[in-house]
Amino acid sequence: LAVLYDRDGRSREAIALQQQVLGDSERVLGAEHPATLTARANLAASYHDVGRTDEAIALLEQVLGDSERMLGAEHPATLTARANLAACYHDVGRTDEAIALLEQVLLDRERVLGAAHPDALTSRSNLANCYWQSGLKDQALALQRQALALSEQLVGHDHPATVTKRQILQRWQS
Repeated sequence: LAVLYDRDGRSREAIALQQQVLGDSERVLGAEHPATLTARANLAASYHDVGRTDEAIALLEQVLGDSERMLGAEHPATLTARANLAACYHDVGRTDEAIALLEQVLLDRERVLGAAHPDALTSRSNLANCYWQSGLKDQALALQRQALALSEQLVGHDHPATVTKRQILQRWQS
């Protein structure tokens, strides 16, 4: 229901429901249960969406710490938590921390899933974007070129994901 509220633009109601779900999950399942971690991450995403980034960061830091401890540093849920935290850090100007997290996510996803996996490709593009916005143009261009080449191999030249990557690269090079 919270997802539907959120999609319908009813953010306040979605957040209230997610807070209730998180409280219930903590009480019934425990603070470190995987479903509780998911509820916490969902609430953090909603906070982030409405500009409550400090609250989102606090929750995501907790989710990341719990995920690393319970699931391991390379578990897909941990990598997603790390990437989400990096996005929040970037949004509030904590660029060095965001880049460090995104670099780690990319390395881990490549090692665990392979460089051609869609999640690794997304990580490469996210890091390239963060580099670009941080003024690290050469690093951004190199990563975006890699992402484009891999996307062409994986899904073809005309796939929307490939076209998007090509357009970004063209815009950055102009």
